[in-house]
Amino acid sequence: MLTYQILTALVIGIICGKFFPTAYIWQSLDTVVTFALYALLFLIGIDLGQNREVWQQIRVHGWRLLLIPAGVIAGTFVGGILAGLVLKMPARESLAVASGFGWYSLTGIIISQMNQVELGALAFIANIFRELFAMVLVPIVAHHLGSLTAVAPGGATTMDTSLPLIAEATDNEATVAAFISGAVLSALVPVLVPFFMG
Repeated sequence: MLTYQILTALVIGIICGKFFPTAYIWQSLDTVVTFALYALLFLIGIDLGQNREVWQQIRVHGWRLLLIPAGVIAGTFVGGILAGLVLKMPARESLAVASGFGWYSLTGIIISQMNQVELGALAFIANIFRELFAMVLVPIVAHHLGSLTAVAPGGATTMDTSLPLIAEATDNEATVAAFISGAVLSALVPVLVPFFMG
């Protein structure tokens, strides 16, 4: 049900953007989205802070929570290499694009600033699609494969934009794991993208 609601909202947004464009909406859209995201994260923070079970899970699992971002990195790199083979791209370029982990704005900028404008545009688009697919896939993966598995599609976005969705579709344990995974992956983006770009 949550997936259908997300897709419906997205389609309505696309239709409104296409047929009812106004300069005022475009100027304020980024601000509204930012404040809405902060409000959602604030409310999730309150929920996590009040839940003693979450902190017990962190104490119990400890460093093992890092296995989730490690698995996401491994899967992303395999996917990046396979996509590079299909598109006939050098491995370092496909891995640089994949190393955005869904953080499209920063990845595109880093690569573009290294005199690779076309690759930067590709990185921007590929990582936008990762975030969009995550919004659709998280509830489906959570339902069929389990809560912790649902953390993987979001990549770096699991500490911000896709965290509310994960909190809604999964449980407190997966929400904490998602935040930690997103934080680790976000910290690695500015390191790995330039590394693979050489």
